[in-house]
Amino acid sequence: MGVLLSVVLVLSLYRVGTSSGDLVLGYYQENCPLLEEIVRHSMERAVYRDPRMAASLLRLHFHDCFVMGCDASVLLDSFDGMVSEKQAVPNLNSLRGFEVIDEIKYNLEEACPYTVSCADILAIVARDAVELRGGPRWEVWLGRRDSLKASFDGANKFIPAPNSSLEALIENFRQQGLDEGDLVALSGSHTMGKARCLSFRQGIYEESTERRYDYFQRYTTFYDTLRSICPETGSDNRLASLDYVTPFFFDNHYFLNILQGRGLLPSDNALINEDHEGVILRHVWTYASDREAFFHAFANSVVKMGNINVLAGSEGEIRRTCRFINT
Repeated sequence: MGVLLSVVLVLSLYRVGTSSGDLVLGYYQENCPLLEEIVRHSMERAVYRDPRMAASLLRLHFHDCFVMGCDASVLLDSFDGMVSEKQAVPNLNSLRGFEVIDEIKYNLEEACPYTVSCADILAIVARDAVELRGGPRWEVWLGRRDSLKASFDGANKFIPAPNSSLEALIENFRQQGLDEGDLVALSGSHTMGKARCLSFRQGIYEESTERRYDYFQRYTTFYDTLRSICPETGSDNRLASLDYVTPFFFDNHYFLNILQGRGLLPSDNALINEDHEGVILRHVWTYASDREAFFHAFANSVVKMGNINVLAGSEGEIRRTCRFINT
């Protein structure tokens, strides 16, 4: 693949306003100066042991922010009558990487007790996960606090489904304050990682015009391969790569894939097949042809997403362990 370059995007010329305070750069510079070094060390080990872990940890940040905001509610286990978001349909037997977060939190509590929020850990981890697999680096705005509750119902309602229509995706992102440009850029996270058969079965067994008249076998071989992994019934947890070309690297191949009708999830292919006005397609073509444009857009959209309904000031708490609220 050649040398994978990282783009450093310094977004330090403005403050990110929130309803109850500000996220800032260098938030822990005085009270936990080794924060980023501690996180990075654990991340390097985790991704070295399991390259797929990078995609899994990035996904945790997404699934956290899309429910009640970026407040680490996704990390809470069920307790005292509250059902964990981990048990929701989009997350059950799917989200992973919690042990990596546990390790990072433990090390941070040793270095600077009761200081760094789990929500901020997720934001830093997402950045490092992308960079360690060849993607862009960006400055992470910090100062989030952790929620006191989870939302099982919210996780079922607000996390985009893998078979979502384009209309549903646009509306889902709009509810989070994200626009169509953010939708396309953040969908590019599917350039690495894997998905379960349960998530893509519908797409590979649906009849389509493209496959019905696929005289040159452009789609047939791809879908035959997926069907060999994922039968019509059973084997729900068998895995296939979201990007079959470079599954462990953060690059722009995802956009090349969906332009060829080779997105794994129905929601991936919906970006092309259901874009009747061409707005989405223009973004896709740009990112397919210009990796650096994608990197820049992705970093900006992640920063924007990371500011959804954050708790700051006296809201929430700084958990001592990410799985449970403080007692």
